[in-house]
Amino acid sequence: MFISVSFLSLASLLLGASAQSPLQQNLTSLGVDAVFPTDPTYANVSQAYNKRFTVDPAAVAFPTNVQQVSEAIQAGVAQNMAVVARSGGHSYIANGLGGTNGSLIVDLSNLKAISVRSSNNTALIEMGNRLGDIALALNAAGRALPHGTCSYVGIGGHSGYGGFGFTSRAWGLTLDTIKSATVVLANGTIATASSTINPDLFWAIRGASPSFGIVTSIEVQTFPAPTSAIVFQYGWDSLNITAASDAIASFQEFAATNIPTEFGAELVFSRGPSSGQVAFGLTGAWYGAPAALNATVAPYLKTLPTPSSQTITPGSYINSVSFLAGQPLNTTTAPDGSDTFYQKSLMTPEGSPMSAAAIQAFVSYMAVQGFSSSTAWFIEVELYGGSNSAINKVPLDSTAFAKRDTLFTMQLYASSSNYEPPYPTAVGFKFLDDMVASIVDNSPADWSYGAYLNYADERLVNASTLYYGSHYPRLKALKTELDPKDTFRFPIGV
Repeated sequence: MFISVSFLSLASLLLGASAQSPLQQNLTSLGVDAVFPTDPTYANVSQAYNKRFTVDPAAVAFPTNVQQVSEAIQAGVAQNMAVVARSGGHSYIANGLGGTNGSLIVDLSNLKAISVRSSNNTALIEMGNRLGDIALALNAAGRALPHGTCSYVGIGGHSGYGGFGFTSRAWGLTLDTIKSATVVLANGTIATASSTINPDLFWAIRGASPSFGIVTSIEVQTFPAPTSAIVFQYGWDSLNITAASDAIASFQEFAATNIPTEFGAELVFSRGPSSGQVAFGLTGAWYGAPAALNATVAPYLKTLPTPSSQTITPGSYINSVSFLAGQPLNTTTAPDGSDTFYQKSLMTPEGSPMSAAAIQAFVSYMAVQGFSSSTAWFIEVELYGGSNSAINKVPLDSTAFAKRDTLFTMQLYASSSNYEPPYPTAVGFKFLDDMVASIVDNSPADWSYGAYLNYADERLVNASTLYYGSHYPRLKALKTELDPKDTFRFPIGV
């Protein structure tokens, strides 16, 4: 009996070993934790934030240090797999899961160190951190960073493709603050990238980093947390097409005036109460002297009807971050959410603002087709540029980020009616495609508009030009040099 049990145990072990894929055997031998399709937690770790996507990666690895990131990449390369990093997992098109089936996902959620260096006011941030946690850690040291409002967005993709927030007119994009980075290349090399070390790689990761390697940490220049902040919200329950068109046109004119860098704002549109109407809002934050806010925003408000509502919320800087997030900054206190949606973006050139015809067509579309749409939609018109904007002061070719001559970045976002699958693709795609076309088709043929990679659209026509602009040829050449086998591949990458 003893011999029989031993024989069965040995047979079971041999059967289990033979059932493992070469990737699983390799990662296991290296001590890299990973979840595979046969594991009970696979469905959870492979669920996309945007439920319009169902993606089945070959495995999701969870390295605990940079060396394990290198080992995981090499294990994927040995199997000729696409290898993709996941930081927060908020990619709009599930690129953090590879975008298509069969990729090896290197999840960076175990790399969460943040250290602030008082000697030079820089911070070293590992890429498993999310924006809310970074804001809290930096604020505890009296520092801050420009970044978006959503707490659960991971710093990896956010800083790799841009990183816009309400402080960006004063401080620039998140990627503009990067002084150096640790990057693991496709051959497993752990490299430093800065202006003096691997400068071509450093250029590429500030605007297109997921295509060139897995960034495991960034050193960023921080800023003093403002001594106070005021969040302002003005709302109009209903504007007709003429009034809403005037609101956009006057916002363009307002942006060209001498507005301080401490002013950050966006226009927000959604379905109106009846056809021919839109709901409209002005939301933003003011980081200057509290008494100066009214004088700053008054010239624009004078061009608008009396608002239906207004909320002025003064407080500390970190309170403004929390208020604008609308969710916990400490992302360990509650799970992340999800949605089922399609989105597009449009970056309008500062040197050629939207024409009156384009604005009229856009607002008419929102007011009429938007009212009858079966989707739950909103549009944000974010003030990137305007006078004194730090974003547009950065020379175009100093980073891979392609659109510095930008006035507005528009996010056009439509969810399924109940925010759950299925997404109404037949009408949902066309709804936003035609909304963007209402602007582009009424603009000059050579209008130099673009699109924003952090609002990624896998269906975008001419994506390489709209996302990467004049930098695409250089990025392609660097891709051939640094990742010749196209290991880091996913939809709309280089």
